Amino acid sequence: MPKPLSLKTTAVIKSSVPALAAHGPAITKAMYDRLFLDDHIRALFNHSNQGEGGSQVNALATAILAYARNIENLEPLLPVVERIAQKHIGYNILPEHYPFVARALLDAITDVLGAAATPELLDAWAEGYWFLADLLKEREADIRRDLEQSPGGWTGWRQFIISERIRESEVITSFILRPSDGSPVIRHHPGQYLTLRFELEHGTEIKRNYSISSAPNDEYYRISVKREAAGSGGSRHLHDIALVGDTIYLSPPAGDFFLNSDQVRPVILLSAGVGLTPMVSMIESINTDLPALEVHYIHAALNSSTHAMDRHVRSIAKSHGRIAVSTFYSDPGALDVAGQSHDYNGFINIDWLRNHTPFVDADFYLCGPKPFLRSLINGLWEAGIEPCRIHFEFFGPSDELLAA
Repeated sequence: MPKPLSLKTTAVIKSSVPALAAHGPAITKAMYDRLFLDDHIRALFNHSNQGEGGSQVNALATAILAYARNIENLEPLLPVVERIAQKHIGYNILPEHYPFVARALLDAITDVLGAAATPELLDAWAEGYWFLADLLKEREADIRRDLEQSPGGWTGWRQFIISERIRESEVITSFILRPSDGSPVIRHHPGQYLTLRFELEHGTEIKRNYSISSAPNDEYYRISVKREAAGSGGSRHLHDIALVGDTIYLSPPAGDFFLNSDQVRPVILLSAGVGLTPMVSMIESINTDLPALEVHYIHAALNSSTHAMDRHVRSIAKSHGRIAVSTFYSDPGALDVAGQSHDYNGFINIDWLRNHTPFVDADFYLCGPKPFLRSLINGLWEAGIEPCRIHFEFFGPSDELLAA
């Protein structure tokens, strides 16, 4: 554990909360602008997250503000620290990268706050930054040590090949990824993701996170990717360009969203769209390892043309015997009929969950787009579900969810 912050530093950081609330996004934007002047630092990032209306800028500003507000008691932020550490493992962020961020952050505070960025304030934030950085570096070292010591484990980037492509729906395709050297892979926790590094057609190298959709095994990983028309082209490259036999680089499985291996309470899995990917991994694992577990899997899709892996999931549910599957279509196609192609029209809602699942006794696992998560997570909180029983994964930065 790093050396505790001094009382003076704590007080100064606390006093900076109003300035951060007013200027946080401007500070983090200036910080990223400075960082990205350095090509080797720029290459560490997933630049799709810099779009989306500045979502990464806003997410970091929210995190810094939360850090300042909780500086006297950081325990509520420990889950956020874990999530950041897991992301750093995925992107292969190393201890030597932290000084670059420190300089960029302090320079950005100076740029944005001007005369209000007194030497006292900058000294306090330098101490505050390195306290948090040391906390992250300690946790990341522990994670890397566990990965290196586990069968099939590795750190950094490892070469894989695409051994199979499987069309799951009109918009989702699965890819089976096997190590190029044929050696084993580490078994992931069901729900975790991989970070992929690959080149687009014009030679630009990008990094993307994709949830693993297969059960843990020693031989391969499966990812199931939705083709996105917008964005910088990662999913379009995989769908339209990538071929069986192509090489791709992976960092090891990461993420703090996963099913507990000793799960006893009933489980309610909630997903929308391609958010089904970690749920399929969980369901496959439950079928093998948790035969007595009661599971309710509720998935939302537009219609049958976009809905992937339904037949596979229902086959597993039938084999297991204690998995109930329900599907909601918000925009049914001409041939979609409730009770045949799917179970319900409309959207998943709290009242339905309360009436059709072991609502008060279960653990909830959610994955999907932000509006889906925002609606259901807030609904669960308002319904009195304890936060410790609500687990979620999201796509991209978590600015609004973190603020909540």
